[in-house]
Amino acid sequence: MHLKNYFQLLVLVSLCFFGSCQKDSTVESVQDENLKALLTEGDNDLSSFTLPLSTDFANIPSDPKNPITKEKVALGQLLFHETGIALKPANPISKGNFSCASCHFASAGFQAGRFQGIAEGGIGFGNNGEGRIKGSLYPDHMLDVQPIRSPSALNIAYQTNVLWNGQFGATGVNTGTEAAWKEGTPIATNFLGYEGTEIQAIAGLSVHRMSADVNFMEEKKYIEYFIKSFPEDTFPEDCDLEHMGLAVAAYERTLLANKAPFQEWLKGNSNAMTEKQKEGAIVFFGKGQCSTCHNGPSLASMEFHALGMKDLYQINELTFKTNPDNNENKGRGGFTGKKEDMFRFKVPQLYNLKDSPFYGHGSSFRSVREVIEYKNKGIKENNNVPDSALSPSFTAKGLTDGEIDALVEFIEEALYDPDLKRYEPTSILSGNCFPFNDPMARNHLGCD
Repeated sequence: MHLKNYFQLLVLVSLCFFGSCQKDSTVESVQDENLKALLTEGDNDLSSFTLPLSTDFANIPSDPKNPITKEKVALGQLLFHETGIALKPANPISKGNFSCASCHFASAGFQAGRFQGIAEGGIGFGNNGEGRIKGSLYPDHMLDVQPIRSPSALNIAYQTNVLWNGQFGATGVNTGTEAAWKEGTPIATNFLGYEGTEIQAIAGLSVHRMSADVNFMEEKKYIEYFIKSFPEDTFPEDCDLEHMGLAVAAYERTLLANKAPFQEWLKGNSNAMTEKQKEGAIVFFGKGQCSTCHNGPSLASMEFHALGMKDLYQINELTFKTNPDNNENKGRGGFTGKKEDMFRFKVPQLYNLKDSPFYGHGSSFRSVREVIEYKNKGIKENNNVPDSALSPSFTAKGLTDGEIDALVEFIEEALYDPDLKRYEPTSILSGNCFPFNDPMARNHLGCD
């Protein structure tokens, strides 16, 4: 090669490496510009979709009656995973064997890892919760299961009301529903006046057979945590399910998927998402109309929609305590009793969905692609849901195969926080295994 040509080539390569050919998080593509334009329509800006740091308590939505503090979060983290507080099992053999995390653990995106969560009465764990099965010593009626898929606790801070039907929470969409807060049921916990995360945590401890046993709390040194978390109260006298639930709720509000690529992109790193993921985001916020319902930092909302999906009793796998008469099958209407609420379910958050591959309130879908294709066609799968009840938003979207591919890539990968295990404690004060502590689960989890 001629020396002059050699130097020209060297200069070109250098310019490419140090200039336009080098990836730079500050260099935006057309995709970036188009996506930003979609995200900043109306009154929105990029911060409208940004999750705060889990230590940024001032910017995490909280219940005014339960301010988030690092002391409460520390206590709540332990109690959430503490199998030792499972002190009121239906069968004594399960004492100390399950926890809040049993159906909401980190590696499953704070879901159950299977189509129907099993706390008391189940045994085993498998690789990620899928291997949990009904114990042979348990009749069906003694199992601690719900006739609907366990919702995610991830990004729960952005829900004023909790569960698929939104029944927990004294404020928000439940203002004016006091007539439905039936005494003697878990819903009556709403009369304490807290928001959904707090009510769910307090009621859930009782529903799922756990206890604020003072002897246990003193023996395992939890009382010291309570004193630091609630300095205005007196312990052990005030150690009860309400204080336990408030601590658990404070911890749950810090469960934020803020390390996902989309979150990094929102903070200014243009290379955090691939071009295909950006294409999918443009479909999500544009033609796909996904953000009509899935919006805000958690890509959820406090809306309820009837999409005609199957109920848990209708899937092919063996389920427990599920049947056509379950009130849960009616969605919001099962709580309010209103005709216009029948078969409507709360819009779920969309982060870390692939960690627990069961979708819809009845686990009738097994991949993100299946859900997208279902919504793209706009044809119901559950004939029990009358056409008149279907959401106006449940219509054919006309997405191409390529657009669906990109949308799947955005939801599965760009909305995936790879480090949710940071929210787990290294150990709990009882020394037990978690999220389960039965012999088979201990073996599967490597606790033995």
